Amino acid sequence: MASAIIVGAGPAGATLSYLLARRGVTVTLIERQTDFGREFRGEVLMPSGIDALEQAGLGVAAHDLPRLAIPAVEIFRGVAPLAKISLASLPRTPTVVPQGTMLEMIAAEAAKFPGFALERGATMRDLIMESGRVAGVRADTISGPREFRADFVIAADGRTSAIRKRLGLAVEHIQQGFDVVWTHVPGQFLDNQTACFVFGSGHLFILYPSPEGHLQIGWVIKKGRYADFRKLGADGWFGAMAPYLPAVIVEFLAPRRDALAHPVLLDVVCDRIRDWTVPGALLIGDAAHPMSPVGAQGINIALRDAIVAGNHLGRAFAAGASPENLDAAARAVQAERAPEIVTIQNMQQMGPRLQFGDTFYSRALTSRPFAWFAKTFLAGFLARRIDPMLNGVTKVRLDPS
Repeated sequence: MASAIIVGAGPAGATLSYLLARRGVTVTLIERQTDFGREFRGEVLMPSGIDALEQAGLGVAAHDLPRLAIPAVEIFRGVAPLAKISLASLPRTPTVVPQGTMLEMIAAEAAKFPGFALERGATMRDLIMESGRVAGVRADTISGPREFRADFVIAADGRTSAIRKRLGLAVEHIQQGFDVVWTHVPGQFLDNQTACFVFGSGHLFILYPSPEGHLQIGWVIKKGRYADFRKLGADGWFGAMAPYLPAVIVEFLAPRRDALAHPVLLDVVCDRIRDWTVPGALLIGDAAHPMSPVGAQGINIALRDAIVAGNHLGRAFAAGASPENLDAAARAVQAERAPEIVTIQNMQQMGPRLQFGDTFYSRALTSRPFAWFAKTFLAGFLARRIDPMLNGVTKVRLDPS
């Protein structure tokens, strides 16, 4: 029987495992963590990501997970309200779903197929190469070192992909000038449905409610400044943030300052490898193209990668899983997905460059005339401009199976 090894049980790896197992492929999914909830993970599903889950047949199960729709986004320029954008009219509303819970659901759905196996607590250490072709992986598992062999290997092991490093693939780096510090506080903010963006004075904050009963807070800082903030306690964090936040947010945070969670640094990386595939292996998701956090694209792009990979690899496995067919299918995945990746990554660079750059345009962005213009026109303009972030750039459709 045709077989695949997928390294990394994030959104791309878990979903592709499910799709291939459903097609009758023997799939071994290798995940270094034993608990999907142990790491901070992106959790905002855009309409494009919700659509991918629905196409995969996971929409009903996903709807039963803890979830919170975000039908509106409010933008502040410093302490002053700037614009409010309604997303309620979209066919699918951006929704917050804790990623760890979602991954457990996908793994449980995949486990309904007899050819699926999930190896938790298994860390990939090396590739098995035979005649210039990837033939499997060596991993340290809970029960000791093991070899896993298959007809094809898919790397979905994230931005620090061990397989990417082992293969030494050429990378196109996109320089990033910022990092994001995440924290959260308990309680419902505003209507518990609205996300907020606060920008100005070289600062940017992202706030959104969580179905787990807290407010997520992302503070975008210049790269390299985290050391300045790491020593601050909860009260120090509040004091450092407060001058740049509108009164409604400060009033919400002030009585909860002692409950500010220990901050987590997201070292922002955005790049893409030139070739996603080598004989016997394919890289998808952040392993192939780490996304900037701008626009909450990582999880959604990963799900769309899985749909396309499921199409091409699924056909190749069904046709007999010859090395030639599998390698051709892998190349077809990159050819179909790369245009959207390039477009979205380029879009992700615009906001931070305006926010942190010392240029005419960045100064104009925080000027009073711009604030007047934004109150009058910005909501409609942004609603049009962010459509690729909401719905993707290219059409992604799952093959009927």
